[in-house]
Amino acid sequence: MTLLYACSGTKYVPKGDALYTGASIKVNTDSASKKHKSLVKDIASSLTRPKPNRSIFGVKFKLHMYNLAGNPKSEKSFRSWLKNKVGEPPVLLSQVNVDNNVNVIRSSLENTGFFHVAVSGDTTVKGKKASATYTVTPGERYYIDSVFFETDSSNLSTNIRAASKNTLLKHGNPFDLETIKAERNRLDVYLKEKGFYYFDPGYLIIQADSTVGTKQVHLYVKVKPNTTTAARSVFSINDIFIFPTFRINSSTSADTLKKNATYYKGYYVIDRRNQYKPQLFQNTMQFKKGEAYNRTDQNLTLNRLVGLGIFKFVKNRFEVDSTRLNSLFNDSARVLRGLNDSIPLNTYYYLTPLPKNALKLEPTGSTKSNNLTGANITLGWRRRNTFKGGEILMVNANAGFEVQLSGQLKGYNTYRYGLEGNLSFPKFLIPFYKYNLKGGFVPRTNLLLGYEVLTKQKLYTLNSFKAGYGYVWKGNAFTEYDLKPIAINYIQPIHVSQQYSDSAANNPTLQKAIEKQFILGGNYNFNYNELVGNAIMTGWYFNGNVDLSGNIIGGILGANVNKGRPKSIANAQFSQYVKLEADTRFYLKLSKKSVLANRVIIGYGLPWGNSTELPFVKQFFSGGNNSIRAFRSRSLGPGTFKDTVNTAFLADQSGDIKLEFNTEYRTKLYSIFDGAVFVDAGNVWLKNEDPNRPGSKFTGKFLSQLAIGAGVGLRVDVSILVLRLDVAFPIRKPWLAENQRWVLDDIRFGSKTWRQENLIFNLGIGFPF
Repeated sequence: MTLLYACSGTKYVPKGDALYTGASIKVNTDSASKKHKSLVKDIASSLTRPKPNRSIFGVKFKLHMYNLAGNPKSEKSFRSWLKNKVGEPPVLLSQVNVDNNVNVIRSSLENTGFFHVAVSGDTTVKGKKASATYTVTPGERYYIDSVFFETDSSNLSTNIRAASKNTLLKHGNPFDLETIKAERNRLDVYLKEKGFYYFDPGYLIIQADSTVGTKQVHLYVKVKPNTTTAARSVFSINDIFIFPTFRINSSTSADTLKKNATYYKGYYVIDRRNQYKPQLFQNTMQFKKGEAYNRTDQNLTLNRLVGLGIFKFVKNRFEVDSTRLNSLFNDSARVLRGLNDSIPLNTYYYLTPLPKNALKLEPTGSTKSNNLTGANITLGWRRRNTFKGGEILMVNANAGFEVQLSGQLKGYNTYRYGLEGNLSFPKFLIPFYKYNLKGGFVPRTNLLLGYEVLTKQKLYTLNSFKAGYGYVWKGNAFTEYDLKPIAINYIQPIHVSQQYSDSAANNPTLQKAIEKQFILGGNYNFNYNELVGNAIMTGWYFNGNVDLSGNIIGGILGANVNKGRPKSIANAQFSQYVKLEADTRFYLKLSKKSVLANRVIIGYGLPWGNSTELPFVKQFFSGGNNSIRAFRSRSLGPGTFKDTVNTAFLADQSGDIKLEFNTEYRTKLYSIFDGAVFVDAGNVWLKNEDPNRPGSKFTGKFLSQLAIGAGVGLRVDVSILVLRLDVAFPIRKPWLAENQRWVLDDIRFGSKTWRQENLIFNLGIGFPF
């Protein structure tokens, strides 16, 4: 009996009080208001406070944990943790204010058009439990009949009437106070775009007349009589002062004498040490002298200044010339009559620079599903405002390794080191053409040079050179474009062991990894991400990539390998291909703590002219901790092919075509721990059949050749990073006979042999997609 009493949740309810179990809503309606019964009930239900203790399948788990913990003696004890972190105290009847809930429900329903609503409330106590009942009689709802805007001839009223064509207050819509507030804010935004710098939504009043009959409302949008003259006036940009070396603790009443400033195409730059070229600010400022003030240009300018990446703090202020203002307002009736001279508004930008030089040390670790464990360290140097025009020079030196202490790959460790430099300009550098992108994002022109050495112990050593020239820009907060008209990559082997050479002689896949590769082309990437700044966490993500190499030079030289006309540059045969890839994702927030994440990847590569296949570094791969997690990294395919050659090292399986599907249910478990359940499917194929890899060609039966895996994951989210452990197993193996590929019946979690052959552990940083 004691246990049952504790589980009831009333064990620690004080004498004279009761456990509050929640509120019920009763709606009385007539034939006219019956259609609104559900709406009224939903509104009233959402407003009652407090909410009762939460239940999971009818069980108040958190309350039971609170009671089970009792009264712990130490704040650091397990019982204290159970009570205060897991549990929640009982919600009591004494915490319920029925009259206040009645007033809140009545007010909210009146604000949604139920002007004659009646609300009452009462409580019911049964033993140690209590509930509340609220009875609502809403009456009929009122609707908007007509909306009337200001009719005088002032410039302010003229602009308000111009904005009325997009009003949120529509004939036939229900009266709703939140919509009225939104309309005031919409009008304020519109007026800010027309130069009414000092206007505020509070200067607008929207009056409702509900006496017109037939449950209709007339709305009157008016400017309050006490609206200031400044709020009724249009302001235009006058002088623009920029302080690019402003110190945080300095006064904003800085030197604004024009004789101490550098004037450049409409801007006064106060930079006594000449640390910045004035042209930099011409490319970032959206305001021009003489233009009417508008909030869009103000926000875009601030965004562009922050986006330069060279200023720690950015702020601005506007100031009216008091002498000019007084002279204009000597006769305030001039503004009311519409004789609204534009009032000059001086603009000041205060920019606090980031340190010119910065060093960054970044160590990382990784564990791959082929049992290789590694680490990498990057030392980066950044020099901001390199040539006084907002340029950023970045030089990164990196070194890393991957080792396996046991297993098939023991002793075949991988080491790499390299150096990369990138010089970024805050504008488009286009030969013989000047173009400045509008909007709140600064475009970038990037110059890239890099060198890397890759050594696979006992096998081979490769070195690679890369160079690039391209542009990065954003259309808006969701879209980003990356165009590299020049992208060069040269890879050559500098040492190949005899062991690897002997194996590669009988295995063309191994030979591909050490081939000399010369990629001379360009690429274009488009990224769209609705989740940027999206607290709802529901939306689309898309990344599309077009990669081209050797097509222009191949056409000029008439390259055709199939006809015996291979062409070379600097004694290296260049690659010629077209490669397309699309990564589409959709995230659906199911609840406050759970998200359904989905991804589809489609990739297609077409080698032609000077190539019979894509260069190895450009081919598609499948399997691994960010791909099909039930199969080891790069081990899937192509097609139904399965590498069963007993070599001392594993060959990466590549393809010209890729198809991949992933879906994952993610949910919060507790504190920093998240859980996931997932299913992955996919494979890679070759465009043409490879005699050494039978079944590798892409055909109409590709869906029946998909590998499928499933698993569960645990994630530790510590804000700055997410540590991820996924355990997966195959449920469909494409290399088996067509009628034997589903292996669900073979699953034996209790079998050690099955676990060793099928369970794949993936340790990673961040989400897989």
